[in-house]
Amino acid sequence: MRVAYLVNQYPKTSHSFIRREIAALERHGVEVERFTIRRVSEALPDERDQAEIVKTRVLLDRNKVLTESMLTAAASPAAVASALAEATTLARAAGTSRSKYLAYLAEAATLASMLNDSGINHVHAHFGTNSATVALLWSILSGGTYSMTIHGPEEFDSPAALSLGRKVASSSFTAAITDFCRSQLCRWTPYEHWDKIVKVRCAVDGSYLAVPPSPMPERQRFLFIGRLCEQKAPMLLLEAAIELLKSRSFELAFVGDGEFRQMMEQRIRAAGVSDSVQILGWRSGGEVREELERSQVMVLPSFAEGLPVVIMEALAIGRPVISTTIAGIPELVTHGENGWLVPPGNVDALVSAMTAALDTPMPQLEMMGKAGRQAVERNHNDDIEAATLIGHLEQTMANQG
Repeated sequence: MRVAYLVNQYPKTSHSFIRREIAALERHGVEVERFTIRRVSEALPDERDQAEIVKTRVLLDRNKVLTESMLTAAASPAAVASALAEATTLARAAGTSRSKYLAYLAEAATLASMLNDSGINHVHAHFGTNSATVALLWSILSGGTYSMTIHGPEEFDSPAALSLGRKVASSSFTAAITDFCRSQLCRWTPYEHWDKIVKVRCAVDGSYLAVPPSPMPERQRFLFIGRLCEQKAPMLLLEAAIELLKSRSFELAFVGDGEFRQMMEQRIRAAGVSDSVQILGWRSGGEVREELERSQVMVLPSFAEGLPVVIMEALAIGRPVISTTIAGIPELVTHGENGWLVPPGNVDALVSAMTAALDTPMPQLEMMGKAGRQAVERNHNDDIEAATLIGHLEQTMANQG
């Protein structure tokens, strides 16, 4: 089986779960051609992401998309007319100019040109945003089929503008990463197309489950992993830590970078907690694991999420998690069993959960970590989830005839 994967920007540090999914598919014998709409500009500390750049083809080359669009039109004017009508419909739903969606159409034509002689007639897009738009338009131009994986929360911020229900209805199938995600897709999808919405979970790297959990360190250290942005609520965690450091001694490290970094560094200096709180920036996959192993508890007080893979990674190596009662997180983190759940945006509740973690005896922390690993083993194994995805792809191929 051969398929194409399409992502807006790939590879990215924050999209390592897509790389892992592709690797798992390839271990099962699926040939995957990688495509990105835009070239990635950020630094990639993980050598596996660096290797993916060489394998990934870029659509957005302004020097050739117009030419390829015209070539496609000449080859199949009826298909181009249908795709143009669809682009116009999508632009109206988005409340934006048609020119933006004509650009998506040109990108779809570029993809059609690249795949013309490949024998690939199915594209799988990650995220329901512009990558899914391009995949939909490509399917009209080429006569092929497409599927997509929806993560949230971005898609659920503006589902009508993204024509999310229309994209689900047009897809061969749509993978939702959690039950919560599937429920939100059902809200925006006509009932007769609900059967297209299937659950395919994200998974941890197999190496996390290949060895026993690492020993719990004695040092009381919390770890945050994620982009330093509004969605992940790092400022909320920083304020909770500053409050708790008035009465308790512990360490907190932030792995990640983003638009809040400078503000956070200023706040750390102003509060005089530089000896206890560090911002480490992005780290490679191996370095992230080392940071997890050096910590007792991972904290992610997000305002909006899908289901963060970093939570799976922390639990897989036996580290309890503090997080919020949003989206798919409670489907993995069980309060009092493998971590603590707090209301989003509540500093006092976060301080209480961190205090509880500091007061939890080491044997109990280890038991909570063990329970977390078992939950990941049951529900987030990369080979099992890859097999599930392959089953849906095979059904799509069979329906193509």
